[in-house]
Amino acid sequence: MTETAIPDGYMQDAKGNLVPLANVKPIDRARHDLVNELAAGAKRQAASMKAFKAAAFADIAAFIELSAEQYGVSIGGKKGNITLTSFDGRYRIIRQVSEHIVFDERLAIAKELIDRCITKWAEGVNDHIRTLVEHAFRTNRQGQVSTGAILGLRRLNIDDAEWKQAMEAIADSIQANDSTTYVRFYERVGETDIYRPIALDLAAL
Repeated sequence: MTETAIPDGYMQDAKGNLVPLANVKPIDRARHDLVNELAAGAKRQAASMKAFKAAAFADIAAFIELSAEQYGVSIGGKKGNITLTSFDGRYRIIRQVSEHIVFDERLAIAKELIDRCITKWAEGVNDHIRTLVEHAFRTNRQGQVSTGAILGLRRLNIDDAEWKQAMEAIADSIQANDSTTYVRFYERVGETDIYRPIALDLAAL
């Protein structure tokens, strides 16, 4: 909703209508004030978190370059998972880059080759393999297949030329569509080897 100037003695309702204060119940006014106060605080925290995240990424990248300079090399791009640990081992920071994988048209070719294999094997096909294949090519509501399930088929050791051709088609169909970079912070639990996440998610606090 676009903010507009509200005349004195009025409040604006959810439909944009101006309502005289005298017609607004005290409990509704109190609720309005509470929600606005907390929402404003949440927006300030969100802006602070966004600035901290950007600064953390920049500082980590700068440190990686500083470390690389010790060996006379330069590291380009943002790819690669990095773990940084404080000298006393109390804190640990992990920068993780997660690639989003999609499949091109060759996945449909792989599915056709796999279907041929199952038809060819007929009664001799292992029911477990048939279930894995059906699960792998099952799509969600967005029409997308499970990346993990599709790649899991490549781990099956099946000595069949057509099956191997299908696995090659799957490998060739893989496209790195995009990547997301995360940074997570951990604190060691006492003198143990266990690191507990430092919660930055409001729901986790």
